[in-house]
Amino acid sequence: MSVSDEADSAITLVIGNKNYSSWSLRAWLALKMTGEDFTEELIPLGQGNSREQILRHAPSGQVPVLKQGGLVIWDSLAICEYLAETYPDATLWPADPAARAVARAVSAEMHSGFAKLRQNMPMDARESLPGKGMATGVQDDINRITAIWRDCRRRFGGDNGFLFGHFTIADAMFAPVVLRFNTYKPEIGDDALAYCATILSLPEVEAWVAAASKEPWIIEQEVA
Repeated sequence: MSVSDEADSAITLVIGNKNYSSWSLRAWLALKMTGEDFTEELIPLGQGNSREQILRHAPSGQVPVLKQGGLVIWDSLAICEYLAETYPDATLWPADPAARAVARAVSAEMHSGFAKLRQNMPMDARESLPGKGMATGVQDDINRITAIWRDCRRRFGGDNGFLFGHFTIADAMFAPVVLRFNTYKPEIGDDALAYCATILSLPEVEAWVAAASKEPWIIEQEVA
């Protein structure tokens, strides 16, 4: 099967629990924004056979996984890049080269950084845990994230609330952080709260959170 044949095949996105899987949300949100139909396959995480089930789809043993024809992509940012190239009309990256470079930089920083925030404020979309998770280093991560949001919106955002003038992969990458802030409610300032409101009001994000609230699975997570 050629690359062009693969691009014409139906898409399946393998994800984890919507309540907990931040990486799944990133790829799912970008894919939803293309407008392309796809099949969603959810594998509950934290179960005895979870890794075995995921390994049926991807060698990494992690979600999300995008499958299209014979093509398998098993990394959130790589999935987003593929979608941006395959569906250019979705404008998942800014058109301006300078803005696009910055959008890629902050997306990559989110992809590889902010370990303290991730460890101490795990995503739990249906919980409300104000004041929890403020371990050493978390405030530094929060400060950097909100500085990114403030800078991008000031330089490239325009008036519609997104980081780069319309929804982009950068917004998909930071959407799980917005859900974390909504759960743990750290002090983040009015500008960051305004950005959170923009993301939380997206119908796609509302649908994700609504589905998360109905999931039966519970993964025990220690949050000080």
